[in-house]
Amino acid sequence: MLDLGLEVLLKGQNMARLFTGLLAALKISLVSVAVSLSAGILLGTLMTWKNPFIKAVLRVYLEIIRIMPQMVLLFLVFFGTTRAFGWDLSGESASVIVFSLWGTAEMSDLVRGALISIPVHQYESGEALGLSKVQIYRYIVVPQTLRRLIPLSINLITRMIKTTSLVLMIGVVEILKVAQQIIEANRTASPNAAFGIYLVVFLLYFFACWPISMAARYLEQRWR
Repeated sequence: MLDLGLEVLLKGQNMARLFTGLLAALKISLVSVAVSLSAGILLGTLMTWKNPFIKAVLRVYLEIIRIMPQMVLLFLVFFGTTRAFGWDLSGESASVIVFSLWGTAEMSDLVRGALISIPVHQYESGEALGLSKVQIYRYIVVPQTLRRLIPLSINLITRMIKTTSLVLMIGVVEILKVAQQIIEANRTASPNAAFGIYLVVFLLYFFACWPISMAARYLEQRWR
């Protein structure tokens, strides 16, 4: 019979530790998502302005964050800045800073793309109907922008949740770190535990992201 080593999860508090690790990962990702959505909407709107200085600064920020891997950013913020500036920064705080910077850059570009995708004639039609600029954005631009943003932003949120697994590299005890600790502690008694434990980790990540995808699908169908 295939031995997946799942009995390891029934020992002591191992399963509870996995859930605690999952909550730590979700806490980092959800705080980062909240910051990214609000800041990304603001910066994305600014990127549509005709001010060349603002557009240039935001474009440089976007390209730097896109080009640099998230792990390098984590090392730079957690190890680099703490030694360079001498401040005390926890792994969780460094993770939130890095994922907020990354998420804000990605979200701002999504917002910019959604806004410029609205045809010019819709603005002109609103003006022809006598609508003010506020009314044009409220009744024409914003609803269509939201419809374009929902699937893209949901994809970004799930990517941020999954990418938080990188924080174990700076010592944050999240779900993958806990899984590694459990496997190492039971390597002799259950040498085949790795597959089963990582399978459970996969399922926990799936059930964390699945409701978000379902909510996005519901909104898409409702607004269709």
